[in-house]
Amino acid sequence: MTKIFAILETLLSFVIVFGILVFVHELGHFFMAKLLKIKVEVFSWGIGKRLFGIKKGDTDYRISLVPIGGFVKFSGEEAYEEKREPSPDDFMAKKRWERFLVLVTGSLMNIFLAVLLVSIISMVGVTVPEFSGQKPVIGWIDPGSPAEGANLKVNDEILSINKRKTKTWGELEIAVGTKPKRLITVEYKRGEEILNVQLMTESRTRFSMGYAGFYPKILVQVIYIAPGNPAEEAGLKVGDVFLAINGEYIYYHRFLKVVAENPGKELEFLVEREGEILTFHITPRLDGKVGKIGIGPGMKSELKKFGFFSAIGRGIKENWKLTFVLVNYVKDLAMGEASATQIAGPIEIARFSRTFFRMGFFALMGFIAFISLQLGVVNLFPIPLLDGGQILVLCLEGLFRRDFSAKVKQIVMQVGFVMFILLFVFVILNDIARNLPKGWESFLFWK
Repeated sequence: MTKIFAILETLLSFVIVFGILVFVHELGHFFMAKLLKIKVEVFSWGIGKRLFGIKKGDTDYRISLVPIGGFVKFSGEEAYEEKREPSPDDFMAKKRWERFLVLVTGSLMNIFLAVLLVSIISMVGVTVPEFSGQKPVIGWIDPGSPAEGANLKVNDEILSINKRKTKTWGELEIAVGTKPKRLITVEYKRGEEILNVQLMTESRTRFSMGYAGFYPKILVQVIYIAPGNPAEEAGLKVGDVFLAINGEYIYYHRFLKVVAENPGKELEFLVEREGEILTFHITPRLDGKVGKIGIGPGMKSELKKFGFFSAIGRGIKENWKLTFVLVNYVKDLAMGEASATQIAGPIEIARFSRTFFRMGFFALMGFIAFISLQLGVVNLFPIPLLDGGQILVLCLEGLFRRDFSAKVKQIVMQVGFVMFILLFVFVILNDIARNLPKGWESFLFWK
């Protein structure tokens, strides 16, 4: 029953997320078409065979079989309909700039939704790790990692990856994370000296995230306390932030190491609590083979709330930054500097939908904003079958001052359909491969 419930919850979460995204996208096309007095024949959530719906006026509002998209069908948009005399309310009877507006508004609505949701979340309050906006100064290096092999040191400041500036840890994590098993050039500052070094990243997690082995100066914050353990007995509270152990100013990974290596030995912890500096003497208890004090260690975070205009500004700024991340990823992908295995398909989106669904309303809204932005931006890429491909054709027609023939448009659509099917098959197999023991090699049954 538990597995069945999990599957049903996953499907429900996916339908909520994708339903909102598709509805908003198609609503953009629909709204602009109505505004320009274009006859809309079909407004469909999903593609394929019509399951059910209602017809109101000239439009068939329907739910279709395959819930991986949706479409709006305008009168006179099909290439073969060029053979008949166009009606004033046909799509093809409208001027090119009007058709452009209809095509682009779907993506703009998704981008608007992303900005709106991030703005609302910012007004309610968003918890962010303290280090994410700080300069990328190294606070810890994993032993045996690529970073150690490249002779990087604690307190080195990373300036750029492959000549792309990294002003914050957030930017650095993205720069490295999108380059698994790649030789990268790291520009860093040590004292007053600017140095360069190359290192080969590793691939970690089932999403093939790039790993170098350096970490920021993360202070440990207590996120929960286990009953009956040394931390509770000493009087620690949720929200306390550890600053030092035995007089040594200490960060996340070093904190875990010191506690683990000292079971049965009393340690002096310097703790910050609501601006006050306190001292606790705690003896880690042996748990298995390591010492523990009975806390859930988290990264020091801060809750930020924004006013109305500041929240809108943050919504625009954050989505603008994510747009550049996406564009840079696609650029790196085309140049072979990023891995295509990091692309998530419907299965992974469904899994994430369930995760955020269980985390609560605002967590789910944040996830919808993230996917909505990507959907809006990717749809503007000049790929046949997507809005961007049709916009490209429209721009070329404007450049040559004539409409292309029905045959040319039909070929473009057929090429786009084949590309879409190939991409869809790839992302589905990629989602499946992530959950197999050997990844893509699991499909090579003859090995």
